[in-house]
Amino acid sequence: MMRTFRLALAQINLSVGDLPGNTDKIIDYIGRARDLHADMVAFPELSIPGYPPEDLVLKPQFINANIKCLESVVEASQGISVVVGFVDLAGGDTHNAAAIAADGQLVGVYHKIYLPTYGVFDEDRYFRSGDTCPVFVVNGTAVGVNICEDAWYSIGPTAVQRAAGAEVIVNINGSPFHSGKRDYREKMLATRAVDNSVFFGYVNLVGGQDELVFDGGSMVFDPQGELIASSQQFEEDLLVVDLEVEEVLRTRLREPLNRKEDQLASTDIGKPKKYAVSDYNADSVRPSVHRQALADLAGAEQEVYEALVLGTRDYLKKTGFKKALIALSGGIDSSLVTAIAVDALGAENVICVAMPSRYSSEGSVTDAVLLAENLGIDLWNLPIEAPFAAFLDTLAPKFEGTDSGVAEENIQSRIRGNLIMALSNKFGWLVLTTGNKSEMSVGYATLYGDMAGGVS
Repeated sequence: MMRTFRLALAQINLSVGDLPGNTDKIIDYIGRARDLHADMVAFPELSIPGYPPEDLVLKPQFINANIKCLESVVEASQGISVVVGFVDLAGGDTHNAAAIAADGQLVGVYHKIYLPTYGVFDEDRYFRSGDTCPVFVVNGTAVGVNICEDAWYSIGPTAVQRAAGAEVIVNINGSPFHSGKRDYREKMLATRAVDNSVFFGYVNLVGGQDELVFDGGSMVFDPQGELIASSQQFEEDLLVVDLEVEEVLRTRLREPLNRKEDQLASTDIGKPKKYAVSDYNADSVRPSVHRQALADLAGAEQEVYEALVLGTRDYLKKTGFKKALIALSGGIDSSLVTAIAVDALGAENVICVAMPSRYSSEGSVTDAVLLAENLGIDLWNLPIEAPFAAFLDTLAPKFEGTDSGVAEENIQSRIRGNLIMALSNKFGWLVLTTGNKSEMSVGYATLYGDMAGGVS
């Protein structure tokens, strides 16, 4: 009978620092995967503490609490193997780690080897690199576990684990979104699968965390590099796929690789190490699982829009805000922000404020009203002519003899900033900034004016 390995990838939305909430969700998804008779369920990078934990890692109390939560996850691993990210403390050093648990026991731990220190990443500040590349034999299938950046190098942990006999690689991730990144990931992961003749499972975090958005997009590739299963971006999912492990041997016999354990043992990547996890054969008793269709990929503009919606929704949710305030001028920028907010939060949770002045065109005012009607949102009207006139009157003695210009224009923006922040302060709603990146990149914005807000 053909040997089948049922892999579940739990693409879930987690919150940095919410150890109890993250742990409860992980345990819930363990139960879901167990109900589907999965051999193994894998969770994203640093899923217990949330990603990126940054300076929380410098607090011993936080590290100890995250390890305590790991114990609860281990206890929940009855009848299934679990891969979960956490912060490990070993020999006085902290590690970005993956725990492998099964049947209520902690079987082993993998420490991330390649720690990124570019862009939004600063992992080398917080963690020490690992030095072993374990392979876990789960129900007769050899599984190599590694973490995010470890997969981006051709001669890296995946190659070491393949040399040690790995048939399946499980790579857990906290990989932030940027436009076009999914295509890049897909090409890279397909190459790793082909180069090592392995099934490659990639599970990614989903959700917004502060200024970052994680798009999910979990994927599984066969040894020929074909994408055989994938999750939708920007939403939670439990991706379950049956892997016909005999295909690995057939591929290696057709295209033998000359990578041997002794060839890699002299590298500084990490030594291979094997662990026996479990030997339960579920093939004869578990029901078949319907293979999910490959996820539909959004176009480039839609992908960016969905990222903005998710980032906005989670920013408010994870900071405790219920409603958003937007200064709606009727222009393109504030109109787009309003549409994003409505899709993220619902029309009932978005309040827009029009603050027209003597310079506001009739078209911008009517456009703001029409947008509010189309989206079904409240639009408050607070004309700024009176405070603007008061400012000009107060400044008149000092401005006398000068030409009207940018200073006077910016007074209007700062009045609007004060009004929108006063409403935020009064009602406890978060102001969404409406400036765009092009304006910000050249400094075309008003300090204390249209830059006012909690998130842009």
